[in-house]
Amino acid sequence: MIVAIGGPIGVGKSTVARMLAERLGIPCISAGGVFRELAERRGISVVELNRLAEGDPSIDRDLDRLQSEMARSGPCVVESRLAGWMVEADLKVWLDAPLEVRAARVAGREGTDEGAARDELLGRERSEWSRYKTLYGIDITDRAPFHLIVDTSRWAPEVIVETLVLLSRGLRVASEAR
Repeated sequence: MIVAIGGPIGVGKSTVARMLAERLGIPCISAGGVFRELAERRGISVVELNRLAEGDPSIDRDLDRLQSEMARSGPCVVESRLAGWMVEADLKVWLDAPLEVRAARVAGREGTDEGAARDELLGRERSEWSRYKTLYGIDITDRAPFHLIVDTSRWAPEVIVETLVLLSRGLRVASEAR
């Protein structure tokens, strides 16, 4: 069972993925976490690493290749903005939420002002989405690869995870019946 969870910044991808992996008893692979670690190791912000990646496509390609390789190693939950396009998954979920909700979440997580968080969020998204289009031809607004789209402003993470657990278990039963 491989579950891919995608979505823009601040929708709760990491929270949902981590909780789902725990409930299913499988590893969680977080591309965002790896990207944040890479920025920290270089002593720069995520925004600065995004700027570097604009001029150095190897940063994104290496991260995306690693994510795909890790997902092929066995059952897991993969969390990244590109998971739905880059990972062969049994269940692909796109999480979304209104910009204001996402900015408030980022501000709370980062301990910054909501306006500043919104501006940084929009800048990062413009940078990333442009790179995805250039590198892979991916239109991040295309939801066709996903089996399920969930607005995380409407349900608590626990409710979303419980639903995904049921869907995941239903897939197992269907595949075992063949």
